[in-house]
Amino acid sequence: MTTPNPGRPRTAQPKGLFYTALAFFFVGVAAIVAMFVVSAATDGPPGLALYLVALACPVGFVLAIVYALRSGRRSR
Repeated sequence: MTTPNPGRPRTAQPKGLFYTALAFFFVGVAAIVAMFVVSAATDGPPGLALYLVALACPVGFVLAIVYALRSGRRSR
């Protein structure tokens, strides 16, 4: 059994979760902007689909927090 070398840098974590969080967040922001555009351009309210897609924004934010917590360094 080998012990880890404390002076050796840790390997970088995969960035997949980070990129997924960014994608969800920006899709949600785009849906929110689209809701304002639809409201300004038409007399009716935006459709349910835009409201559901806008929920991607907080999901992306939560995923980014999870990524930050998982990739953070442990205190000694």
